[in-house]
Amino acid sequence: MSKKELSVEQTHELLNTLKTRFEKNMERHKGIEWAKVQAKLESNADKLWVLDEMEVTGGEPDIVDYDEKTGEYIFYDCSAESPKGRRSICYDLEGLESRKEHQPENNAIDMAAAMGIELLTEEQYRFLQQLGQFDTKTSSWIVTPPGIRKLGGALFGDRRYDHVFVYHNGAQSYYAARAFRGLLRV
Repeated sequence: MSKKELSVEQTHELLNTLKTRFEKNMERHKGIEWAKVQAKLESNADKLWVLDEMEVTGGEPDIVDYDEKTGEYIFYDCSAESPKGRRSICYDLEGLESRKEHQPENNAIDMAAAMGIELLTEEQYRFLQQLGQFDTKTSSWIVTPPGIRKLGGALFGDRRYDHVFVYHNGAQSYYAARAFRGLLRV
């Protein structure tokens, strides 16, 4: 078994977790049938490994959309607050390396790449917020446009006062309550 492959037991446990979450949150994926999702997942061991990474870092992945053009199910991190296993990180490696002291252990861009997921864009983050109330006590890094990043900034979003906000910070900043949310296409 390779490092990026789940055991039969892990696969069974993950599929049960995903099915339970799917059934509890039907409003997120109207018109999608679990049996079809499960069949697709079972034929994509590499994607199951990625979903497990999302799960073990606290993302609570769930299906939020289906792309009819590509035939892909789209999973987002749907944990109520930013994933606990991804907090206290800078936006990217450049931001992390620019810190003279108190460097965090990682950064959002590299963590997402290592996990095999994409950070949510502002549009995707706002879409997620239409499905529930997320990040009411935390915040999540989102994809930052190159022009903003070139000037040293990075974007993050949260929900406060029943409104979704997108703010900026220096890419080198990190907070105990800030992580990132990602997506996976299966």
